[in-house]
Amino acid sequence: MMAIDVQDKKGQLGEHLELLHSLAHELERAMQAIASNSLAELEDSIANQQALSARVTELANELKAELYQETAAAYRQNDERLVHEIRAASGTLHTLNQRYSALLQHSSRSVAIMVSLFSSFRGQIQEAPGSRLKQQTWSCRV
Repeated sequence: MMAIDVQDKKGQLGEHLELLHSLAHELERAMQAIASNSLAELEDSIANQQALSARVTELANELKAELYQETAAAYRQNDERLVHEIRAASGTLHTLNQRYSALLQHSSRSVAIMVSLFSSFRGQIQEAPGSRLKQQTWSCRV
């Protein structure tokens, strides 16, 4: 029974690592879609990000609950290489998420400026100070 639990945990850690890599790939894909003005690809990437994030959150909660029940010695016996790789992938994902957020903020400001510019060409008054678009990015926290 213990061998099954260890194998199951290694499988969960491996799945967690794969999900983090997939999520990082989707963030890169979304940033590329924004850069190339591909709305369909951006929407597809966002849908994938949402599904991956939901599974990462679910799996992380399962692993956290299991780790609470283990002793420190038993935790060290788990595949430390996988745990190290997960931490590294989480750091990479965090960096990508910050870049993605900055890109979306820049894009939102650019769109607001373009809307204001087009409105002024049509003779419409520019928006009042303080009434800028207040869109936020959907974000994943690992």
